[in-house]
Amino acid sequence: MIPIRHLAGKEVALFGLGGSGLVTARALEAGGARVDVWDDNEASVATAEEYGLAAIDLREADMSRYAALVVAPGVPLTHPTPHWSVERARQAGIPVIGDVELFVNEREAVCPEAPFVAITGTNGKSTTTALISHVLKECGMDVQMGGNIGRPVLDLEEFSEDRVYVVEVSSYQIDLAPSLVPDIGVMMNLSPDHLDRHGNMENYASIKERIVKAARLAVVGVDDEFSAAIAQRRAESGEPVELISCLGPVEFGVYAEDGKVFEVFDEEQVVVADLSSSNTLRGSHNGQNASAAVAVCAALGLELDEIAAALATFPGLAHRLMLVAEAGKVLFVNDSKATNAEAAAHGLAAFDRIYWIAGGRPKAGGISSLKAYFPKIVKAYLIGEAAEEFEQELSGSVEAHKFGSLDMAVEAAARDAARDKSKEAVVLLSPACASFDQFKSFEVRGDAFERAAVAAAKMLNGEGAR
Repeated sequence: MIPIRHLAGKEVALFGLGGSGLVTARALEAGGARVDVWDDNEASVATAEEYGLAAIDLREADMSRYAALVVAPGVPLTHPTPHWSVERARQAGIPVIGDVELFVNEREAVCPEAPFVAITGTNGKSTTTALISHVLKECGMDVQMGGNIGRPVLDLEEFSEDRVYVVEVSSYQIDLAPSLVPDIGVMMNLSPDHLDRHGNMENYASIKERIVKAARLAVVGVDDEFSAAIAQRRAESGEPVELISCLGPVEFGVYAEDGKVFEVFDEEQVVVADLSSSNTLRGSHNGQNASAAVAVCAALGLELDEIAAALATFPGLAHRLMLVAEAGKVLFVNDSKATNAEAAAHGLAAFDRIYWIAGGRPKAGGISSLKAYFPKIVKAYLIGEAAEEFEQELSGSVEAHKFGSLDMAVEAAARDAARDKSKEAVVLLSPACASFDQFKSFEVRGDAFERAAVAAAKMLNGEGAR
C-alpha cells in the first residue's frame, strides 16, 4: 500500500466503496488523514464499517471542512448529470479528485524520481500495460503494475526510485487527476466510447489528451484521426514525442508492418522484433501494442535485443485474444474483453476461418462496422440481448444461429469447427457487447467460455471430427 502522507492531519471525504474505494480510504488513513466514507449502496457502507472506516452520510455533512472529496472513477462529474456528492463538493468549493490524483501527488511529494508510465486509449491499453510490465520484469526491473488493470493504484508498493510504476488510466481516472504528469504518457488510439459520461467525442478526446500533454515523453498512436491530431499538436509544441502505428511507417518512433516491428530514428529504421509466429501478439492491433512497448522500454534504457527477447515470452492478457484450449486444428480463443465492435474487429482481423460467438448487451452502432470481416466468419453463434439484432445485421452475409447460453454456443461452434477442412479453425468469443445481461463482468464471461472451451476440446479430442 502507498500511504497518502501529504494529506496527514486533514479531513477527507470519500464517496464510492468498491474495491479501489476501500483501498483509497485505508491508504489515506495510513498516511494520517481522517476519512469519512459513504456510498449509495447500503451493503458497501456496511462492508466499510467492518473495516473500521467511519461511515457518514455525506448528504448531511458539512463539506467545507474537508480538504477534498475523493470519488470512485464511475461517479459522473458532468454527464448525464453530476452526482449529488460532486454537486455538494463544488458548492463547498473543495476539489473533487480520484485515487490517481492522490498517487501522483504523493509521488511528487516523497519520490519524484520513481519512474512513472501512464497508458490510456480506447482499445489496447490493458494489453499494452501488461506487455510493458512483462518486458521490464523480464529485463530485471522492479515493476509495479496497476490502476485500471488489476490492482488499485494505491495498493501498489511504496515509492522507490528503483521501482517503475506502469499504470493504466481510463478517461474517468484522468478526469479526476488534474495533476497527472507521467514521465512517459502513452496514448494508444481513440474511437467513440463512454460518450454517455463525457457528452461527445471532442470532450472524450480532450480528456484523454491530458495524459500526453503534460508528460515528459509522449508516445502517441497515429492510426486514427483524433490521435493523429493529438500527436501533431504535441510535435508542434516542441516537446518530445514518439509516434506509433500498426498501419505502416512513421516519420519517427516505432511501427509495425507485416508482422514485424520497426524503430525509426534519424531517418534510419531497424527491425526490432518479428511477431508473425507469436500466438499472444497476433494481429495488426498487437503490432500497435508491441510498438508502444518498444518505444516505452527503449526510453527507459533497455536495449532493443533484450526487448525483442522479452516480447517473445509474453504470455498474453487474460480475456484478450487468449488461446485457452486446442483440439487438433481447432483453436479456442477467449476475447471476452472485446466489449464493443471496435475491439471485436481486432479479433476478427487476426484469424481467417472463424466460428464466431458474439452477443450480450449491445452498444450503440451494433456490428455494422464489422462488415469487412464477415467473409472470415464461417458461422456465427449469437447469445444474449443482442442476438436478434446481430442476426438481422448478419443476414445475407453470415449463417447465424441463436443460443440460450454460452455453453450451448461453444459446444455447437466446436462441433462445426472440427468439421472444417482448412488447416486452422478458430472458435472465437469476441462478443462486441457488454456482459451485463448474462454475466457480472467480461472476466466472468471469459472464465465461463474457458471452462466450456476446455470441455469442448476434450470432447473433440475424444471423438475426433465426426
